[in-house]
Amino acid sequence: MKNYIMELAKSILEIDSPTGFSKKVIPFIEEQATQLGYSCTKNEKGNLHIHVSGTSNKTIGLCAHVDTLGLMVRSINSDGTLSFTNIGGPIIPTLDAEYCRILTRDNNIYTGTILANAAAAHVHEEASSAQRKCETMNIRIDEVVKSKEDTQKLGINNGDFIAIDPKTVLTKSGFIKSRFLDDKLSVAILLGVLKQLKETNIKPKDNIIIIISTYEEVGHGSAYLPSEISELIAVDMGCIGKDLACTEYDVSICAKDSSGPYDYDMTSKFIELAKENNISYAVDIYPYYGSDVSAALRGGNNIKGALIGPGVHASHGMERSHASAVQNTFNLIMAYIK
Repeated sequence: MKNYIMELAKSILEIDSPTGFSKKVIPFIEEQATQLGYSCTKNEKGNLHIHVSGTSNKTIGLCAHVDTLGLMVRSINSDGTLSFTNIGGPIIPTLDAEYCRILTRDNNIYTGTILANAAAAHVHEEASSAQRKCETMNIRIDEVVKSKEDTQKLGINNGDFIAIDPKTVLTKSGFIKSRFLDDKLSVAILLGVLKQLKETNIKPKDNIIIIISTYEEVGHGSAYLPSEISELIAVDMGCIGKDLACTEYDVSICAKDSSGPYDYDMTSKFIELAKENNISYAVDIYPYYGSDVSAALRGGNNIKGALIGPGVHASHGMERSHASAVQNTFNLIMAYIK
């Protein structure tokens, strides 16, 4: 199953979906789910709900977000390059020299490169030391443009989305390295769970609504939930770094993030199941993190919530995880819903 998940993750990562622009990726996810025999609905926000029948009257939610970090055209400069603003929280210095795509509102796509204004080492003394932030960078378009008017003639305008090339690679050693593993890797894991349930004819103990959210990176992905959901599990990336126990090979169980502690009993249950099933896991606290469960609780939903996910290195930069983390996350979800 992990090979299926990794290959599916690569396909999902290749579909541009910065927050607010999910018009291509949600139909792809819906097609994967319907081909497996599941019914789907969408809410007004564009979140996809995949419905799974269980053996009880209880309904739980499993959520992952398909929206990614991105950029948007702020203005067109006099030389035809683009100034931009960020969508979500990408680490801006890591974007220097990355390829991107400008997505116009009349459905044209133009390629470009994100560059510092002081980009040339032979011209700018400060090329290697200048601060990289939105205000000191621009996008060079791969078209013959020499003025603001030239760029406007292409149909590029303020407010157009800019998608950053994820540069996805699957290595022979089992790694997946890419931008936006947060959280497309978890979306693929949930589709793997659906495939496993269908192929093994397993009926989960509770009804499940799998929510693929589209506004998580800006804080309100699952702020509104179907009323029948009583508990929500966010499947999102596990952090790696200072003070943290998680690695690229573990499933992370988050006890607390910036929104506060997750439900004690649910978190304890995940830890218990990981131990019982010999699943490699870590329990951690993420001080600069918020999830779809955070958004749901702030939205006033009467639920209990928990957060788990595969360990991902270098979050919001050039991320990396391993097939072992994918398998451990998959196994923990299967143990919980069975």
